[in-house]
Order: sequence, then C-alpha cells, then structure tokens
Amino acid sequence: MDAGLRQRYMQVMGIPVWMPKDTCGSAEAPLPNLPPQGGKEQEVLPSPILLPSPLEGRPDEGLGAGLGVRGSCSHLSWQDLRAAVQSCTRCALAKTRTQAVFGTGDVQARWMIIGEAPGADEDRRGEPFVGRAGQLLNNMLAAIGLPRESVYIANVLKCRPPNNRDPKVDEAANCRGYLERQIELVNPTLILVVGRIAAQNLLHTDAPLARLRGKQHRAPVSGTPVVVTYHPAYLLRQPADKRKAWEDLQFAREILATHVN
Repeated sequence: MDAGLRQRYMQVMGIPVWMPKDTCGSAEAPLPNLPPQGGKEQEVLPSPILLPSPLEGRPDEGLGAGLGVRGSCSHLSWQDLRAAVQSCTRCALAKTRTQAVFGTGDVQARWMIIGEAPGADEDRRGEPFVGRAGQLLNNMLAAIGLPRESVYIANVLKCRPPNNRDPKVDEAANCRGYLERQIELVNPTLILVVGRIAAQNLLHTDAPLARLRGKQHRAPVSGTPVVVTYHPAYLLRQPADKRKAWEDLQFAREILATHVN
C-alpha cells in the first residue's frame, strides 16, 4: 500500500502518525474513492460451508439452549424478526431495558459487524454502536473505505445488561436465534466481530482474543468467514492497540477479496 494512503487511513482511526516537519503545513488529502463494498448484484458467491454448532443437539447446555429460539426465528422476515426482538421477554433483561436494540445498516451488505451488547447510549437511542465507541467504529470503517451505511451492524445481545456487565450464558442463548437469522437474511460475504465476548459467543469458544485475531474463522450454521478484532470501547481505553486493529482491518479486506474475486 502506498505510504501516504496508509498514513491517511491511520489518521482517520486516530493512530498517531509522525510526519517530517516540512510536511506539517500541507493540506490533508481526502480519503480515496475505494471500490464500493455495499452492492452485491454482480457477485456470484460459492455456497457456504455449513459447520455444525459444537453444542448442536444439546439444548440444555450453554449456548445450545438457544436452539429453540433459532427454530422459531428461522423463517421470519425482517419485519417480523424486528417485531419479535422488540417484544422479546425470554430473559430478565426485558425488565431492565429501555428498548431492545435490533440492528442497523444495509440489509444486503457485504460486511456485517457484530458486537457484544448495547450500552447506555444504545439502550436509550435504540441503535447499536453510538456514542464515542460508535464514532470510533465509524472511523475504523472509513479507514477501509466503508461508510457506516454500507455495512450491517448488530449485537450478540439485543438488550443492555445492567451496568454493562458481561452477558450471561442464558441471555446469549436466548438471543442466539435472532442473530443467526440476521446473518442469514443479510448473507454477508464477511463478518467482522469486535471484542472478545462477541467473538466467543459467535464462535462457540473460550479462546482469548489474542488467539482469535489474525485468523479466518467460520460462523457456525452459515459458514460465513469471520475476522476478529478489538472492540472500539477497548481501543478508547487502550489507544496503543489501534495499530493492531488496523492490521485486523487490512486482514479482513484481504479475506473479503478472496471471496469476491
């Protein structure tokens, strides 16, 4: 990649870029016009590799407890799925939420972004990834030429856990079918999972984030390629790791390119 282009991308993500003094007064170049990532009309994709869930057939264990939800959602339209999420009372989070947070974006996107759960801002506004973490996510997407509107964004949990605590196993299980139906309806070329909790829930693993980054995974059920990176909220606390997140985004673009060319 051209050095100037790389520096511009890193600046958009908020990664400090040291420039020679004689360039400090130069005008900042706009982001380049990269190939659009949103439409899929000309694309012919291979059939997905269907991978069984490690917990399939064991409805009383861990994430497999959500199999009943999965079955009840498997034929829902977008409209009916949204209504089901908004009226859901399957767990105690229904009593503490302001509203369920369904998802947002292009329902035919190549890229799907999956996070952990709504926070206070999301619970109040009803949209995933708003506030400071959402702004950083927008910058991360812009750094690889993706407007927020060109991707689809959803969370593992549709309701905010009290005090932003980690999701409980039964809560993730009860939302599992909703998320899998969203993945099925969007049919993305690639899923970018942000954060350890989201990655572990989606991939049925207890592996740490360090072991999940830098590899291509496959989503259970759909077989969609999955790339794992840091959650924007973590990057706000640990900005030094933005460089690693930038590497993850470049890796994700490489993986997507292998599935569209």
